[in-house]
Amino acid sequence: MSSLTSQLNSSYIAAANRLEGRGAALRIVAYVESYDDIFFWNQLLGEVEDEVNEAGGRRLHFEVLLPSRNSLCRGKKMALSNRLGPQMIACVDADYDYLEQGATPVSHEVCSSPYVLHTIVYAIENYQCYAPILQRVCVMATLNDREIFDFKAFLENYSQIIHRLFMWNVWAYTYGRHTLFPLSDFADVVSLDRFNLQHPDKSLNALRQRCNRRMNLLQRQFPEGRQTFRPLCEKLEALGVTPSNTYLYMRGHDLFEHVVGPILEAVCTKLRREREAEIARLAVHEMQKHNELASYQHSCAPWQEMLRKHDFYRRSSLYRQVVQRARDIARQAFEHEIPGEDASSPEHAVLQRQ
Repeated sequence: MSSLTSQLNSSYIAAANRLEGRGAALRIVAYVESYDDIFFWNQLLGEVEDEVNEAGGRRLHFEVLLPSRNSLCRGKKMALSNRLGPQMIACVDADYDYLEQGATPVSHEVCSSPYVLHTIVYAIENYQCYAPILQRVCVMATLNDREIFDFKAFLENYSQIIHRLFMWNVWAYTYGRHTLFPLSDFADVVSLDRFNLQHPDKSLNALRQRCNRRMNLLQRQFPEGRQTFRPLCEKLEALGVTPSNTYLYMRGHDLFEHVVGPILEAVCTKLRREREAEIARLAVHEMQKHNELASYQHSCAPWQEMLRKHDFYRRSSLYRQVVQRARDIARQAFEHEIPGEDASSPEHAVLQRQ
């Protein structure tokens, strides 16, 4: 016989909330895909939780959990397989499911379920690689605030170059041709593993040539795309994919490891060497030089760690849209808990923010 905990669903959580009475916090269980996602979603949902609790009405508590209580299984499908409802939601990466707009069963659930909260961008890593805040990540890693590279301009140029090829990749997944143009192939073309900090334009020129070659091949390989490619591009642009922000919608792991990673490695290495050279120049004697270098190197941190732990992306417009969606989910949970609840109550008032 299965245990009671294995039968948990939204109705069970709702009943438990009612038993605890109005004085207790309204509990909403939020299932995430993996360990790496817990901090991101805890922080995002915690923002809504704090807004409601500071309003002075019924308190709110999001409980962020891994998708299974009975096994080590992880992932989007496991998170979505729970019996979701107003008090039990899934928080997942959008992947291509958001852009496919219901073309597959998983995409349909991600896009249409009122109990699924997704990232809009491909994954959490894409927020971590948000261009306007990468300079601050460099400062965190190197403790050197000199700006030697324009991340925002570079990633806008990068996005403009890969934009059309990206559209072809989404087209392949939408129309069942992904085995002939998989994400791994797209990643191979758009990676910047040989990034040159002194001549970033060379990296972009080489990228443009690779993208053009692959697009010419795709146009010959998929002549049927002539009828469906342009409408798909228009649909993606309506969803927010533009030539200047395409990097936010490509696979997050590839962006982190093979695009932003090589740039940060080059920038942070140069900034550290500058600081170390300054210490060596200003040191009065060898002992002071040794001590200052040791202190500086101890205070620095790997850029990979800083890129994963920062939260500077929280002001980005796309992230704010996800927060607003979380407010909507919280409001639905309050309304389900007490049908017809007064919309002027403190928790409702704060959740009506746009």
